[in-house]
Amino acid sequence: MFFIEAKIKPSVLEAAFIVVMIIAMISIGIGRLGATPHIPILFAIIFLIFYGLIKGIRFKTLEESLLSGAKASLGAVYIFLLIGILISSWIVSGTIPTLLYLGLSIITASFYYTIVFMITAIIGTAVGSSLTTVATIGVAFMSIAGAIDASIALTAGAIVSGAFFGDKMSPLSDTTNLAASIVGVDLFEHIKNMSLTTVPAFVISAILYSVLSPSVETFDASTIASYKASLLQTNFIHWYAIVPLLILIACTLLKMPAFLTLIVSSLVALVLSTFHMSLTFADYSAILYNGFVSETGVEVIDSLLTRGGISSMYFTIMLVILSLSMGGLLFALGVIQTLLSKIEKGLRSVGSLITGTAITAIGINTLVGEQYLSILLTGEAYKQKYDEQGLHPKNLSRVMEDAGTVINPLVPWSVCGLFIAEMLDVPVMSYLPFAFFCLLSPLLTILFGWLNVTITKK
Repeated sequence: MFFIEAKIKPSVLEAAFIVVMIIAMISIGIGRLGATPHIPILFAIIFLIFYGLIKGIRFKTLEESLLSGAKASLGAVYIFLLIGILISSWIVSGTIPTLLYLGLSIITASFYYTIVFMITAIIGTAVGSSLTTVATIGVAFMSIAGAIDASIALTAGAIVSGAFFGDKMSPLSDTTNLAASIVGVDLFEHIKNMSLTTVPAFVISAILYSVLSPSVETFDASTIASYKASLLQTNFIHWYAIVPLLILIACTLLKMPAFLTLIVSSLVALVLSTFHMSLTFADYSAILYNGFVSETGVEVIDSLLTRGGISSMYFTIMLVILSLSMGGLLFALGVIQTLLSKIEKGLRSVGSLITGTAITAIGINTLVGEQYLSILLTGEAYKQKYDEQGLHPKNLSRVMEDAGTVINPLVPWSVCGLFIAEMLDVPVMSYLPFAFFCLLSPLLTILFGWLNVTITKK
């Protein structure tokens, strides 16, 4: 949103007050009053508009800024629509049911959370998309958790941790490429440097999930067997059902845009569904729009298979539009620019610079709710400061991912947080304490900064 020019330059006190007011509105509205996120964010937008009018900015100018922010969400809107189609097509093709069946076949109660964390990390790295990972294999793992009486919140935390490990480390990830390109660092040099903080965070997370995994005594083999039998009765379990997943991975490896990748995988899934289903065009249209409705009579299975469709994405899409519209106003009112310039001036040591960078990325995620903006704004704000202190730019790109990419799913009103909460049916605040990898990444990057460990000079 750098194309949205600041119309005024508020004082630091004013900018801080505005930020505090917005965060208070959203957090109190969602946390204490139980409102849907749309309403407090809408009130925050109204608050910003009146502030701008009081400052003498024409309403037309404010409206243009609001629309400019909304336009930035269009790319995400189309991706969300396609993910809704992907989920419903993967159900009718048998992809999600087959993944669930395979998971039930190999899963054990012992080290369950560790298994979830590692498998989602592998798939997330392969496809380069955290949201796709959550919406597919993540959904299957949530159902398995219910089958073995595992903690839903802990399972969601493990899924989010693994998915965002992949989003952070995959060379196919948009955020990884964005972070490297902003500071002018080679992509694989950036990934290699990130591993110095990511690997420790991964190992510690795996240990924590192992310690917290349920005991063998909680594993009910008969329940698992009954769920597997129910899945077989749906006629969705076939060897070819895995093909859409393989197509998704192959398209990603070929660096095909996410938009096209989702379309191709969905089309392949729909074609494969004709091998075991006899549906009319009207039936397919209804499923793609409204999602698939499962009627096996088994609650766990039905909860997994009744989902998807374009309409399932409306809640999230509206939140994305509102959040980025609010971001457009914050830029137009000079709030973000003022705070960034103030923070930058007080950073004189390596430790304080990295801490300030991390706090900025976390703050933008919290305020605007968009991980791309947290990377973009943080990178642009601190490039010169890192250069002045003789630090290699790959230090900056690493902090941008350690405190930018992985923090977005921990913000209840963020793009990723809203999507994940809807897909997994678990509130962000419930899984947040258990998303160990996402919590450890910024802590380790700050710690290493103060200890001057793994910091590269130019």
